[in-house]
Amino acid sequence: MPDFPLRKTMIFIEDIHHEGGPPPAIPRRRAAIVALVKNPFAGRYVADLQSAMDDLKPLGLMMTDRLIEAMGGIEGIDGYGKAGLAGEAGELEHTALWHVPGGYAMRERLGAAKAIVPSAMKVGGPGTRIDIPLGHINAAYVRSHFDAMEVGLPDGPRADELLFALAMSRGGRIHHRMGGLQVEDVTGEDGLR
Repeated sequence: MPDFPLRKTMIFIEDIHHEGGPPPAIPRRRAAIVALVKNPFAGRYVADLQSAMDDLKPLGLMMTDRLIEAMGGIEGIDGYGKAGLAGEAGELEHTALWHVPGGYAMRERLGAAKAIVPSAMKVGGPGTRIDIPLGHINAAYVRSHFDAMEVGLPDGPRADELLFALAMSRGGRIHHRMGGLQVEDVTGEDGLR
């Protein structure tokens, strides 16, 4: 059983009060949490990685709970995304360990979330930034919720670390006007529409 010792977490909260045009009635909130963990696979090739996803599920649940708290509660959260960043001794496939634990945790805590959790992955050293893609939790075709939140830490990931990230949002982009499926028209049956 691989071990992923946690070095640190950090939470980012963004309240968007203005985007040009009239200010929104309610500011839009986006928040993200990142965690730096030891990469037990750094510096070597390991053929079977998939089982290690289960070992990361508790981390995903803890990060999700803290993120919901940072969002001010579950009410109105309608966007989410995840990302993974491997240090230089890791490989891109190590970031894919986050697909199940990150997505599973947010779906479990947010209840009826149907849409796939958008994801980004890359390899880089300390200070590398990554954009966490955001999409609607029930319908991937809701254009108003296509967005991203950039995160990064100045001291990670170190060569033998992984940075895992989750993000959530409340509401679409301010003044979204690119058409497509509207939130009020979401059926939420298949995760697409």
